[in-house]
Amino acid sequence: MNHRIFLAGATGAIGQRLVPLLRAAGHAVTGTTRFDAKTGALRALGAEPAVVDVFDAGALRRAVLAARPDIVIHQLTDLPPGLDPAKMADALGRNARIRIEGTRNLIDASIAAGARRLIAQSIAWMYAPGPQPHGEDDPLDPVTEGPRGVTLAGVRSLETQTLQSPPLQGIVLRYGQLYGPGTGSDRPHGSAPLHVDAAAQAALLAIDRGAPGFYNIAQPNDLIATDKAQRDLGFDANFRLPNGQ
Repeated sequence: MNHRIFLAGATGAIGQRLVPLLRAAGHAVTGTTRFDAKTGALRALGAEPAVVDVFDAGALRRAVLAARPDIVIHQLTDLPPGLDPAKMADALGRNARIRIEGTRNLIDASIAAGARRLIAQSIAWMYAPGPQPHGEDDPLDPVTEGPRGVTLAGVRSLETQTLQSPPLQGIVLRYGQLYGPGTGSDRPHGSAPLHVDAAAQAALLAIDRGAPGFYNIAQPNDLIATDKAQRDLGFDANFRLPNGQ
């Protein structure tokens, strides 16, 4: 089934890999960017650009209403290129704000536009200490202090809003640590590595598959269990875009 997709964060690492997949599947895509200079790249990928800041609630609402999506995909982040350690401390606060305030604005606009489903990017390394691998029903870490506490506050808000904003059907993709084109890392790293192409494919699959809820998305690893995503979404950690894309 073909859909009208509003992709928030279309010029990010996952967004740039996701647009070609959406277009190849026959979906019409409106993709956001904050910068006029990036509209040409979006058009080249096959998306209709929407230049908008997620913190401008009025402008975002107008952009989503104009797109008339039935599916909204939230891939917004605000992180430095290559996750530069010298810049990460400042970025954590900005990223948490996107997850809290930006998600709220996007949900309000999505509901106003009559969207049916919201697919949102979260992260898979925020579980509380306990037996591994963690399943989706395991609790998040209760930490509230320091950099991890800042990130957890944003993650909790994004996930709660995504799953508890009827009539939207919310799906949360808890991604592992990204590598591949546009991520600043060419090789697997971290406790739950994930190629950016496989991350994009998971969002594509979630459009028409899976019940509302959480899905761990990563390569096989000891930290998180990914069998739910494989079973319900058809997720394949080995998926890659064809060469040249």
